[in-house]
Amino acid sequence: MPFQFRKLSIPEVILIEPAIFKDDRGFFLESYKKSEFKVNGILPEFVQDNHSRSSKGVLRGLHYQKAPKAQGKLVRVLNGEIFDIAVDIRIGSPTFGKWVGEVLSEEKGNMLYIPPGFAHGFSVLTDIADIFYKVTTEYSKEHDSGIIWNDPQLNIDWKISTPVLSEKDKKLPLLKSADNNFKY
Repeated sequence: MPFQFRKLSIPEVILIEPAIFKDDRGFFLESYKKSEFKVNGILPEFVQDNHSRSSKGVLRGLHYQKAPKAQGKLVRVLNGEIFDIAVDIRIGSPTFGKWVGEVLSEEKGNMLYIPPGFAHGFSVLTDIADIFYKVTTEYSKEHDSGIIWNDPQLNIDWKISTPVLSEKDKKLPLLKSADNNFKY
């Protein structure tokens, strides 16, 4: 069952579109196949699965874990639709401070691979969205960090007008002040 892999304007971030087989009973798709991912440059071992549910207008992010507990993420929407963002925070990278975003949806079955060295966030575009993501390193509170969602240096268009934020996300620093140990 083939996947289509498309490198985005920041080539380390990859949009993955699975083949979806639909009929009157529903659909079937493969959401991960190690051999195909490996051939397309996605080599990590995934060690933890996460599932979150959010309401329309919720914005989560921008989050990352610092090295040595940095996480790569494979993000997929099980229900609803989100605008998913990856920001390059690798110091010295030619795309440092740049972001890419893709609409991920249950209908499309598409996924975004975000490697370590990127901050991740999303906004919810439908009434409810269930987000499932595989990560390459287990959660580590000591290495948890982030960047404020509305950093003017990033100038991200989140596709929502009034975001609903956690108290933690409201207090995150600007990119220029973030606790970041990623090197390109």
